[in-house]
Amino acid sequence: MKRLIIGGLVLMFCACTHMVAQNVDQSIEEQIESILEQLTLEEKVKMCHAQSKFSSPGVERLGIPEIWMSDGPHGVRAEIAWDSWSHAGWTNDSCTAFPALTALASTFNPDLAYKYGVAVGEEARYRKKDILLGPGVNIYRTPLNGRNFEYMGEDPYLASVMSVPYIKGVQTNGVAACVKHFALNNQEIWRGHINVKVSDRALNEIYLPAYKAAVQEGGVWSVMGAYNKYNGQHTSHHEILVNQILKGDWGFDGVLVTDWGSAHDTKEAALNGLDIEMGTGTDGLTTSTDNAYDHYFLAKPFLELLKSGEIDESVVDDKVRRILRLMFRTNMDRNRPFGSKASQAHFDVAREVAQEGIVLLKNSNDFFPLNPETTQTIALIGENATRMMTVGGGSSELKTVHEISPLQGIKKRFAKANVVYAMGYASGPSQYGQVIPSSLDADSLKKAAIEVAKKADIVLFVGGLNKSHEQDCENGDRKGLHLPFGQDELLEDICSVNKNVVVVLVSGNAVAMPWQSKVKSIVQAWYLGSETGHALADVLSGDVNPSGKLPFSFPVKLEDNGAHAFDELSYPGDGVDQVYKEDILVGYRWHDTKKIKPLYAFGHGLSYTTFNINDASVSKNTYKKGATIQLSVSISNTGKVDGSEVIQVYIHDEKSSVMRPEKELKAFKKVKLNAGETQKVELSIDVNSFAFYDEKNKDWNLESGEYHLLIGTAANDIKKTVKIIVQ
Repeated sequence: MKRLIIGGLVLMFCACTHMVAQNVDQSIEEQIESILEQLTLEEKVKMCHAQSKFSSPGVERLGIPEIWMSDGPHGVRAEIAWDSWSHAGWTNDSCTAFPALTALASTFNPDLAYKYGVAVGEEARYRKKDILLGPGVNIYRTPLNGRNFEYMGEDPYLASVMSVPYIKGVQTNGVAACVKHFALNNQEIWRGHINVKVSDRALNEIYLPAYKAAVQEGGVWSVMGAYNKYNGQHTSHHEILVNQILKGDWGFDGVLVTDWGSAHDTKEAALNGLDIEMGTGTDGLTTSTDNAYDHYFLAKPFLELLKSGEIDESVVDDKVRRILRLMFRTNMDRNRPFGSKASQAHFDVAREVAQEGIVLLKNSNDFFPLNPETTQTIALIGENATRMMTVGGGSSELKTVHEISPLQGIKKRFAKANVVYAMGYASGPSQYGQVIPSSLDADSLKKAAIEVAKKADIVLFVGGLNKSHEQDCENGDRKGLHLPFGQDELLEDICSVNKNVVVVLVSGNAVAMPWQSKVKSIVQAWYLGSETGHALADVLSGDVNPSGKLPFSFPVKLEDNGAHAFDELSYPGDGVDQVYKEDILVGYRWHDTKKIKPLYAFGHGLSYTTFNINDASVSKNTYKKGATIQLSVSISNTGKVDGSEVIQVYIHDEKSSVMRPEKELKAFKKVKLNAGETQKVELSIDVNSFAFYDEKNKDWNLESGEYHLLIGTAANDIKKTVKIIVQ
């Protein structure tokens, strides 16, 4: 073995090989073994825990680099100080803020997810990050979860299909995606200790598929553990979730990283698959303990157990192999690109995702689009018309180069209109972990808004939630389904003085809408990032035809949601345990199976044109296990405007030995059609995906019998049914 030092980095050579970064995987594995032989036990342990808030150490004498991580599933977070949660104060760490992942999921466009991943990965690479902490694929179980805006909705198939290209896109830059939070982290309240009890069937059918797809289809290089417990054991070092499923059944060959502070025991962490421990005692060296990072569970306590022989050295060797493998894919790959940051190309991607993610929920009498040449008076009312949404939210906060507000975007596109603004309500400053009320007088704001509304031709109310505590924010859940800060009452009063009221909801969660019947149109706008105002104006003006679809159901009332249909043990738990009593019936599965009409259904989203599914057929009607169904669907744009529609295919099991949901999403395709155009669209569906998880046999069970393919444009809007037989 020969060593060559270039730029401080030791590159290993065998007599018969080329440079490591250019070799096939087997050669890299050989290099890893060679490096392992040169590492001391102390150096191996050192690589398994943090040295700062967002880095883990390398090995200086061998030129092995540090690993640098960053929050940022929808933009690379501003630099954080070495040893506190304060901003480092850099002036060159502003980023492109991409739409949050609920908006990406709403596009139902995997190709766009890939473009998104490439762009955010380029920004991470330019900032010299090795691991980007995202995407989040935790399932939307309850509309109260403060972090739902970071995730990809309630359906495991949608989350899987949208996360895989995102991961591949990020990793083209030599930056590891880190899918999170594994697993069952579906609420923020009591997240650090709540013990989730869920059936094996729900675990495998609902809560694990997106992670499995990330590993086996996306080839993700790292996974982040979660804070909560599952069946009495913390998930970041869990014998079943990590050893048996993630690293065993799925064959994950990458690195498992803790969520910050989610490690709790040295022996469990060592033996149950944790590779890098971050954030334990999150005040770092500011504690009274000298060199606090050396006292992490996977630091000196781990070293002592290795030296005593209580834990075999092969355990730490496996961790270091994984860490080195990640390095050869990232910071020890000399062929990886350099990246770029805050480019026009990235802002264009952000705008495109925002345009396609916006969902038109209601549009009475074709109120939208508004004529961009109008000279009418448009009253823009609501704090969210001007409030920055890239700040706040916890670890997803961003420092963006610019954030175009809805007010700015509307004023620019509707330049001839008389656009007037009234705040209407005030929420108070953005604060993590704390509710700070506004110092402004609510009555005065309300009166001023009503006066503006009286004189306007159109009222555009821009409200919803924001990224402060107890709204859409980490480390806390919402207190209820209704809009906060008196918005419901304000809307009622505005509707009493103006009949042309439309509502733009900025949120990452469903909200109650007691005013729904009184407004002309409703737009779900999510957190759209840097290009928010431009993208919103693009859609409202008709420059872009809306095509977004809801990635989760909007219940009429909170009790209509499956997690809230039982007692407090189901949500939020009793402070110790929590039982997922709705089992596999999450989201539309609950609404459809229990015949509970949603306010707006999963997959719902309107357009400025109309579509018709003319016909749906399969080449044959009988299939065996392992076969692929080729479904042909004819669809027409029957309106006068070019637009895109999402064909959604659900399956219904006509007769099963176990309870099954009324329908389950198994395929979708977004189709762009010119006005008057008809296309024949082909969709492939794996027959094996019809299987349910059999708890008796602890395996997937595909039963023979009759299945229905339900083809439509939303979970509650099925247009065609095709019957097939599975033998």
